[in-house]
Amino acid sequence: MLITLVVIFVLAYACIALEHPIGVNKSASALMGAGLLWTIYALMSGDHHLVSENLTESVAATAQIVFFLMGAMTIVEVVDAHNGFRVITSRIKTKKLTSLLWLVGFVSFFLSSILDNLTTTIVMISLMKKLLDRHEDRLFFAGIIVIAANAGGAWTPIGDVTTTMLWIGGQITTLSIMKGVFLPSLACLIVPLTLLTFVLRGKEVISPKAINNGNDIKTTLFEQNLMFVLGLSCLVAVPIFKSITHLPPFMGILFGLGILWFVGEKLHRKKTDEFKEHLTLVAALKRIDMSCIVFFIGILLAVATLEHTHILSSLAQWLEKTVGRQDIIVTLIGLASAVVDNVPLVAASMGMYDLATYPTDSFLWEFMAYCAGTGGSILIIGSAAGVAAMGLEKIHFFWYARRIGGLAALGYFAGIAVYIIQFKLMHG
Repeated sequence: MLITLVVIFVLAYACIALEHPIGVNKSASALMGAGLLWTIYALMSGDHHLVSENLTESVAATAQIVFFLMGAMTIVEVVDAHNGFRVITSRIKTKKLTSLLWLVGFVSFFLSSILDNLTTTIVMISLMKKLLDRHEDRLFFAGIIVIAANAGGAWTPIGDVTTTMLWIGGQITTLSIMKGVFLPSLACLIVPLTLLTFVLRGKEVISPKAINNGNDIKTTLFEQNLMFVLGLSCLVAVPIFKSITHLPPFMGILFGLGILWFVGEKLHRKKTDEFKEHLTLVAALKRIDMSCIVFFIGILLAVATLEHTHILSSLAQWLEKTVGRQDIIVTLIGLASAVVDNVPLVAASMGMYDLATYPTDSFLWEFMAYCAGTGGSILIIGSAAGVAAMGLEKIHFFWYARRIGGLAALGYFAGIAVYIIQFKLMHG
């Protein structure tokens, strides 16, 4: 059964990667892969009750991410409908593409540490659509946003789901992870940024001719500022909401969406239905990319079968016996997270290594937070940020692998070198 599951997963993965040559949407491949994997697991396991429990657990975990993604995308759409992003775009005056690249890279890096890599990617890619007219330029920027968002998310407990898992599990503490992983994460961003600067040098920013939402509706400056500040506040408040209530992030984003909806209804209550129709939450929900969300559902449910059938934990144990060295094992786990979701990989590692042997803030846990958080940037479907970018900007798998994957890998290994050197200097 296990070999069959691995073969089907690899085939589904290949169909996703070859989306354009075979002419089949990646969402269809992901859903078919998930359906086949769960069907085989159900038919061959013999324990229907266990499979049903596992599926319920996986659906609950997937739904949390999907609800969060839907909420964040809708908030961004509402801000966009009100031309709220003009607050930022009107202040960016640079005409050099390379200057804008560095600005976007660092904003994504620090924003991701406060929000999380998924939300940051959605917000920043939406911004780029307002700033850049050429699709090819936006693709390069989307690649840097994915790298920056994943790197920025790795050095704070709330920036990436795997770092959050390690933080909640007691493997890392806030100040220690911030001190230990900040410089490696920064190196992970600066190396690709520097190399991409040479690729894009001499190019000028070509802005879209007009910011148009598909109609001629104009919003007032007050409405633009209010919806921008409120929308961004709803996103920034999610990690605060989570730390206070200990409820999952999707609950915070849905709560924020409700507040935004309420304010929007009150703000436009005196306007005619025809005028305010485009500005409502209902219209925003119609504009979000549902194929991107369906792809998320398929890929997460497909990976879940590898977790429940202990394929991932077996891989981790095999690495422990075969390789032995912690630094190499964790580096390989980071590389594996470019192919398989980093959440089950880190979950398997947390089960393998106990806190009695590897105490809080030890080399293993900090290094894993860095590698699992940034390794997913090497392939477009290796992280939630990458999957979101793939859907929002229609990025081809092989385009990303050729143009961005190598840069991301160089950044990943640069950060590893920085972390190991820093750890040896600090710990003798």
